Amino acid sequence: MTAFGPDSGPDGGPSGAHGFVHIVADVMTRSVATVGLETAFKDIVRTLQDRRVSALPVVDGSGRVVGIVSEADLLPKEEFRDADPDRRTQLRRLADLAKAGSVTARDLMTSPALTTTADATLAQAARVMARARVKRLPVVDGGGRLLGIVSRADLLKVFLRDDEEIAEQVRREVVAYLFPRPASAVTVGVHDGVVRLAGRIGDRSLVPAAARLVRAVEGVVDVRFELDEAATTAD
Repeated sequence: MTAFGPDSGPDGGPSGAHGFVHIVADVMTRSVATVGLETAFKDIVRTLQDRRVSALPVVDGSGRVVGIVSEADLLPKEEFRDADPDRRTQLRRLADLAKAGSVTARDLMTSPALTTTADATLAQAARVMARARVKRLPVVDGGGRLLGIVSRADLLKVFLRDDEEIAEQVRREVVAYLFPRPASAVTVGVHDGVVRLAGRIGDRSLVPAAARLVRAVEGVVDVRFELDEAATTAD
């Protein structure tokens, strides 16, 4: 068993220098418990319990991620401990039956592991997790070596971003670009991550584009418009 990455913040969170988080490197956990290919079943269980996690990256001798071993991979040993599965179950659950008879991470792990990179955007990581229905992704470098791990909870940290930071980015990157003065006069307010753009604009056809750009700003929960005399909400 090894641990990687001493660079996390004092609370175990991100230690990036950005004023706000926007890539995996900003939110990932850098100190990660791992197991090797020959780690025994009981040692895997002990590590899961000690670290209070539900899965562990499996790494080879050079630190490359070769798989993931999770609680789900270990449960078949208990499920089939005193069972005599019928022929249909044997055919339908060959992989689980094989894991029930396995004693090392090499045979227990799910491989290859789904991974992400430190420079991937949070949206990219979230899409991989959602499509694969996994709760975490090992973060690897170009050679597949472990740099950290990112979880669903890590990705949600972006919504803790300060409202005024969000407002300033929207003013700088959206309003100044789409609604420059003097043709438009737009103010930005943010409360609990909900952005409100109010005032006068010269071209209402730009509202859908503004909605997309604002929602792309990290930490934005929703965007609403109060432009001209009519209140407008973009979908």
